[in-house]
Amino acid sequence: MLRRRIALAGMMILCMAAGLAGCGAEKEPAPIPEVNPVEEEEPVEEEEPVEEEPEITTAYPVIEERISENGRIQSYLTGQWTDEKQAQRRPIAVMIPNNAPAMPQYGLSKAGIIYEAPVEGRITRLMAVFEDFDDLDRIGPVRSSRDYYIYVAMGYEAIYCNWGLARPYVEELINRPEYYNVSAAVEGIHNPADEAFGRVNRPGYAKEFTGYVMVDGVFKAVDRLGYDWDYDDKYVPPFLFAADDVTADYAEKEDAMMVYPGGKSGNNSSGYGSYHPYFEYHEDDHLYYRYQDGKKQIDEYNNEQLAVSNIVFQYCHGEVRDSHDYLAFGVHGEGDAIVFTNGKAIKGKWMRYDGDFTPAKFYDENGEEIIFNQGKTWICNIWQEYGEYVEYGKDDESLTTPDMPSVTSAN
Repeated sequence: MLRRRIALAGMMILCMAAGLAGCGAEKEPAPIPEVNPVEEEEPVEEEEPVEEEPEITTAYPVIEERISENGRIQSYLTGQWTDEKQAQRRPIAVMIPNNAPAMPQYGLSKAGIIYEAPVEGRITRLMAVFEDFDDLDRIGPVRSSRDYYIYVAMGYEAIYCNWGLARPYVEELINRPEYYNVSAAVEGIHNPADEAFGRVNRPGYAKEFTGYVMVDGVFKAVDRLGYDWDYDDKYVPPFLFAADDVTADYAEKEDAMMVYPGGKSGNNSSGYGSYHPYFEYHEDDHLYYRYQDGKKQIDEYNNEQLAVSNIVFQYCHGEVRDSHDYLAFGVHGEGDAIVFTNGKAIKGKWMRYDGDFTPAKFYDENGEEIIFNQGKTWICNIWQEYGEYVEYGKDDESLTTPDMPSVTSAN
């Protein structure tokens, strides 16, 4: 056993000695491996995703984008094919009296939009918005402004025409440089345009109903005042129109062949009671014909009755400003609305939150923009606090007052 241990110890010593001898020998260096240089790849720029404009999905085909063909294009105001020169320029908005001593008016049937609202004395006054006015020699008679009409006109980017006292509530607003106005020289107008106005001989009429806008003079005034006829790049069209050869029939909606903004019996407080205006729908041509004071409302220009494809009741909060019965209406924000077209009534709301240079837009009870039929539109500003007097129905025996939620406009 002792021998075995000695033998093992000897072997271990010999191995250690051999190992020490090996450590002292020089080794050849290992070859350095060849490394191929890696070319750096240029960073690939990620393309920003292109935002596609959402497709308009509606119950009826609509005019999505205007198309120019043979010198004509669809109108922003009516949706109908119009001379391109007229349809590409700003319209003019003219203040026109609507009381009995002023009748008949001249040129109203050429307006694409007629806006009607109450004024002091609890009567209504019209603002007619024209793009097709070149063939007219005059429009009128013309009366003075109210600030809520100016705000509505600015929504259409219209050049605003009026003749009358600019105080107490209009002077600051109408003279702002961004608001294009062609106004006769009266108190409160800082840059008058007398070349655009003239008197017409009307035997038996008071002088206040003999002043007219002269169309040739409007062009001269706009040029002299340096106004731009072109629409702004951010212009917002006021309506969504049905496409050509399409009728938005709204078959499931309530019938509205007879439409009374102030009720059939009339109520003077609403502003629509003094002369009892109403509209009668004709199925043969899909137009609403205007009556006032028990008679057809006639345009002296062509001796034809005023008629439109669409009527809007735009409910607005109203207030009496002073002892002279000057009124104020909130035409920004939102409120109730009813659109009448094709003999039907579409309830909903109007909204206007994007400033003075955008119009009110109209939506149904599901929040979808209401589709208007092509043609002229008459907008009645309904004094919300007297909305209970509104009536419409299939005929005079079936008139109803709509149950509206009465959303208050902002200002």
